[in-house]
Amino acid sequence: MTSGIEDTEGRGAALEVNPVGARVEIRAMAPPGGLTLVCTPARARELAAALTLAADEADSARSARPVTVKARELRRGDVREGDRAMTVDDIRVDGATAHVTWKSGAGRSWTQGYDADADITLRRRDGGR
Repeated sequence: MTSGIEDTEGRGAALEVNPVGARVEIRAMAPPGGLTLVCTPARARELAAALTLAADEADSARSARPVTVKARELRRGDVREGDRAMTVDDIRVDGATAHVTWKSGAGRSWTQGYDADADITLRRRDGGR
């Protein structure tokens, strides 16, 4: 098994992932014929990281202005405005309190309680939900 990407017949292929404005470009270079790719778990993680980075850059380019929402309206994937990336990993509203689990860019996570009506400024709103 190789560490790169191969087609189903074992021929090498290359994949490039780049942000293009508010979109993500994925360019595949492979031998003629079909384009079914098989890759190792390590290469799959590398591709996922490249896709995530490109998507983040595309989102940042699209949403230059922060948005403010109530704590109870936060959604998984929302990114808090500030000098360090903090992403909503989980949200639970218990009456007048919103319990938000944040995840840092370094992979640390913590839960913080907010008044459910507190204004939270986001760098980016998760568009997937």
